[in-house]
Amino acid sequence: MRAVVQRVLRCEVSSGGKTVGSCGPGICVLLGVAEGDDERTAQRLWAKVRDLRIFPDDAGRTNLSLADVDGEACIVSQFTLLADVRHGRRPSFTAAAEPKMARRLYELFCELAEQDVAHVGRGAFGEHMEVSLVGDGPFTIVIDTDELPVPKA
Repeated sequence: MRAVVQRVLRCEVSSGGKTVGSCGPGICVLLGVAEGDDERTAQRLWAKVRDLRIFPDDAGRTNLSLADVDGEACIVSQFTLLADVRHGRRPSFTAAAEPKMARRLYELFCELAEQDVAHVGRGAFGEHMEVSLVGDGPFTIVIDTDELPVPKA
């Protein structure tokens, strides 16, 4: 899985002219599901995102997590994060999971977030979306689960 995590003041996702998800201060997560990802991958990624200390404390240092600031989240599926642009000019998306599996793991990731966060907005999986946000910082982090240490069993 690959995620782009942005600290936001607010985020809104629309599809078909209707708002489908939104959040107030917290994070916007653009989420790409890769071929070979599974439930443990989603759990590892959510744990990393949840616990990131990316919010400022009273001294202005990034010492606080989403829970520490009672932040909200908006999670948007984005298979294009798995684009391979090494050859030619047309991106290849063969590293992205097939849609049925990607939807299942996207939904699981959102459900994990909903267990820890009071308000979680969602995008419209597989649909054309308009994502509007007001970044806070800007503060943006890219996380690839292939680069995270695997916990010992």
